Amino acid sequence: MRAQTLAAGSIFVGLLVLALKTAAWGVTGSAGLFSDAVETVVNVAAAVLTLLAVRMADRPADANHPYGHDKFELLAAIIEGVLIVVAAVLIMDQAWNSFRRPLPLEALPLGLALNAISTVINLAWGLLLGRHGKRHRSAALLADGKHLMADVITSLSVLAGVGLVYLSNRIWLDPLVAILAALYVVWSGVRLIGASLGGLMDAAPPVETIEQIRRIVAEQAEGAIEAHDLRTRHAGRLTFLEFHLVVPGAMSVANAHGICDRIEAGLKAELQGLMITIHVEPEGKAKHHGVLVL
Repeated sequence: MRAQTLAAGSIFVGLLVLALKTAAWGVTGSAGLFSDAVETVVNVAAAVLTLLAVRMADRPADANHPYGHDKFELLAAIIEGVLIVVAAVLIMDQAWNSFRRPLPLEALPLGLALNAISTVINLAWGLLLGRHGKRHRSAALLADGKHLMADVITSLSVLAGVGLVYLSNRIWLDPLVAILAALYVVWSGVRLIGASLGGLMDAAPPVETIEQIRRIVAEQAEGAIEAHDLRTRHAGRLTFLEFHLVVPGAMSVANAHGICDRIEAGLKAELQGLMITIHVEPEGKAKHHGVLVL
């Protein structure tokens, strides 16, 4: 399934879930169910952002953006994180008003049923987005999927809390549930912002990926003397890799190029989205900095 198709589907799913959760809040007047509905408004806005981000990221490199447009997805993920935090503030405001002026809740069984149906829909779609986000190496789809999974956890907590209100008839539990949900929403939004900022700041990929790169380079660089100054940075779907390859001074350019081709083929066979730059140095001219690979 194409990334743009999934992003467009998220808008439809978000609107459907929003309608169900708004109806649940409307028939009950619950602050807890209100918190769930507000977060779903963010889901819809995030789905629109995801679609725009995926479309922008799919644009080919041009003269002004020779490395492509993949970082647009990271920017969209940061905006989504900010929207999540804003939603948490709105939820806390509603919870505080409910604490000050508690009102009896109505039609709780119907409201809980509507909310439960919407939660199942979010769970299924969030799992789908997470799986295809990894396959497409899409930061925007992954962010949207993680947001939906966070929404599922929030919804389950809200369902449990409002269910307790129904069973115990203790109305003060309802705004308490909303506040706890808001705290979790803030945490998930801050985490999303932090992870996306790492990509915008050219953070390195996971340690496991770096070790895998070192292993492949060592296996495929037969004929070379050493590789050093290996550097990586992660940006959207792409991982940029560069290092220096030291070869015997008498080796021909063609043979040195052949080693580089073999290394690149080995790396791309195991890792997706690599942009590789290899600087070839003759023995005796190498400037050793960083960690030796060979």
